[in-house]
Amino acid sequence: MADPGKHAAPSRRQIVNFAFFRVLPEWRRLAIPERREHKDEVTRVLQRWDCSDMRVLTYTTMGLRAECDFMLWRIATSLDCLNAAHSDLMKTHLGGYLEVSHSFMGMTRRSQYLIGQEHESDQALRSYVKAGGTKYLVVYPFSKTREWYLRPFEERQRVVQEQIKAAQEFSRIRMNTVYSIGVDDNEFVISLETDYLEDLVDMAMRLREVENSLHILKDIPRLTCMTMPLEQMLERVG
Repeated sequence: MADPGKHAAPSRRQIVNFAFFRVLPEWRRLAIPERREHKDEVTRVLQRWDCSDMRVLTYTTMGLRAECDFMLWRIATSLDCLNAAHSDLMKTHLGGYLEVSHSFMGMTRRSQYLIGQEHESDQALRSYVKAGGTKYLVVYPFSKTREWYLRPFEERQRVVQEQIKAAQEFSRIRMNTVYSIGVDDNEFVISLETDYLEDLVDMAMRLREVENSLHILKDIPRLTCMTMPLEQMLERVG
């Protein structure tokens, strides 16, 4: 079993998980001192797991989605590490009042497509995720049609190149892509980071105009999150 105190050797790929949690209404009816103890316990657990083996980024979704209250973006060195960290969270007193409303998992992998000169915003082309540092985050699962994979590689590369070129018009958005194919229900998980919410709307509209949009099988739900320090995120919960 993974132990946050034991440092694993660096891994070429990362295990990435976006876990969305809903707090049951019964928890908010507990006395304030009891809820404070529960939040302090969760804080200690998550801080212990934010280590060299795993990054833990915290986000609030209060008022943004009906089915979830907060989200943990976890970037781990191994699946065992992610499993053990989640187990520790759910063993807390607050964990007894948590439901996981959405959970998306994937692995980093360098893109097979040649897009040209890479730069800082081209996280989709890299084999690692550089996360955090922006106010807003949108996460969604993504799958393409089977017909897409039957097209010649040269055609697919042309379509993807057009997609990337259109996305790069929005330089204030950082895109991360992880591969879920083979390990989860979806093919990819896309995360978009920015300080400008309006850019997310404008980019989504722009990308519907490119050929790649014809080959999308699924790109919902789209979950909008706001980055927030751990203690403040828990305070927003109740």
